[in-house]
Amino acid sequence: MERVRYRGIVFDSARWEGFGLRAGDIVISTPPKCGTTWMQMICALLVFRQGELPGPLSAISPWIDMVTRARTDVFAHLGAQQHRRIIKTHTPLDGLPHDPSVTYIVVGRDPRDVAISMDNHLANLDLDEFARSRAEAARIDGIEPPPLAPPPPRAATPIERFWAFVEDDTDTTNSSPRLRFLARHLQSFWDAPAELDVVLVHYDELQEDLPARMRALAGHLGITVPEATWPELVQAASWAEMRARAERTVPGATPAQWHDPAKFFHKGTSGQWRELLDEGDLARYFERVHTLVSPDLAEWLHRP
Repeated sequence: MERVRYRGIVFDSARWEGFGLRAGDIVISTPPKCGTTWMQMICALLVFRQGELPGPLSAISPWIDMVTRARTDVFAHLGAQQHRRIIKTHTPLDGLPHDPSVTYIVVGRDPRDVAISMDNHLANLDLDEFARSRAEAARIDGIEPPPLAPPPPRAATPIERFWAFVEDDTDTTNSSPRLRFLARHLQSFWDAPAELDVVLVHYDELQEDLPARMRALAGHLGITVPEATWPELVQAASWAEMRARAERTVPGATPAQWHDPAKFFHKGTSGQWRELLDEGDLARYFERVHTLVSPDLAEWLHRP
């Protein structure tokens, strides 16, 4: 099956070409702002079975698709890793290699909360540093980076920015951080072939009972954690602890890509949309949702 290529100003799934997966690899594939970094941290803590990781999270669990780090460097770094590898991607399943010997972990989140989180995320991004890192990565790889168009004007109000997220119809292979791309991404894994080992986790499950979810994931991955070590791992995976260690947990080529690395971990809560949307807004929103995902996936995403 020919892979679909997903690309935008931040990532390009063509960077997967030539990469060799190993049996036991953990591929964390989520739409943006659905809990990617949180799941990377959880998996790293389980793999190393200690609360203090041996390096920054973005080095332990590199993002193959991200164009702000040289592809040659990422491949060399992953090739040299001796521990069980944890690979980050924002690419849907039809753009990834299919390998029954690896585990694909997918985190879904209520898209209404994703919209609000994305709004904060974009405001915190240092575009000048992002452009510098992107150009430097292309120089190392010996390629010309695609033109970097200026971002579109930011809508004036939160509700206008919410509808821009929900109703944008940009081609989903363009990797636009919008509802249409989120829907395509999650649906691709929801409908995954039975021979692939796909683990679907809802963001709210991590909030409601992080210890139980971590234990369940360890069991699925075949990782045994000494009972006395669990409190340390759960504490290190907490939102507050990740925010406190933002210089080591934030994604990106460098923490300098963010105006404030700690603000990357803004709130991490669910239901913030309730302060923004009224009944008419919700009817309009769900009408859009049901054109993009199957009813069972929509029900799973919008937990009561």
